[in-house]
Amino acid sequence: MLMKVSHESPVSILEISREYNDFDYCLVHLLDQYPTYKDFFKSARQTYNREVLLDNSIFELGKAFDSREFWVKAKEIMPNMFIVPDVLEDAKGTIESFNAFEESTSDIKSSFLTKAIGAVQGKNWHELKECYKFMADNADMIAISFDFSYYQVTGEGTTHLEKWCSGRQRFISDLINTGAWNWSKPHHLLGCSLAKEFKYYVDRDIHNIVSCDTSNPVVAAIHGLKYDADYGLQSKPSTKLADLIEHNFTDDQLELVKYNTTMFKKIIRR
Repeated sequence: MLMKVSHESPVSILEISREYNDFDYCLVHLLDQYPTYKDFFKSARQTYNREVLLDNSIFELGKAFDSREFWVKAKEIMPNMFIVPDVLEDAKGTIESFNAFEESTSDIKSSFLTKAIGAVQGKNWHELKECYKFMADNADMIAISFDFSYYQVTGEGTTHLEKWCSGRQRFISDLINTGAWNWSKPHHLLGCSLAKEFKYYVDRDIHNIVSCDTSNPVVAAIHGLKYDADYGLQSKPSTKLADLIEHNFTDDQLELVKYNTTMFKKIIRR
């Protein structure tokens, strides 16, 4: 099993990030704020033949980036894949948004050969499963988030981080055990609470989980936190990468970024 990973990184180390990232993960709301950021992603696919995933920034903004503006940015960046604007923990709203977006941008795939990623949303097992089944039938790729409130009910552990970690594991396991899991569709895991979560999928050879993204090793390095090779960290800095996008690294922090990202890959590729 080879799971590709991308760690969102501040502007100052975007060029260096190509050394530890398997693909480039773009947060759409940052494109107009930072010209260097936009230039990096505009050149990623066209000049460097890198895979680019365009995210709708729902985690950072609390709601997805405006659909019309998202399409404008997609045409600028020409990503290999993009996450269709979704609605937090709202299965019905997410399905409606997916349908509307697909209808209004039907030429996107023919324009630059890109894949539409459908993000699963919902408040409970029934809603999440129904949204998952819809995305399995309609999206090119399926994305599952790390921080559903549902996981706090079903996950094991004493902390939010542990429950998020085990909650997504259980959700995926339940999809497989009930026959809902679509083995023919690639899956992307959005973010993480604890890096050790991913070893679960590797050990069980859930081979169509093909990629994940998390800024965790980078943000940890900024806070001076060093990964353990077996499990990463037991805690997680609460700062979002988007709030550190202008950070300038010390030499020690940069060395820690390289170390943490190397350890992350050891966890997901055993």
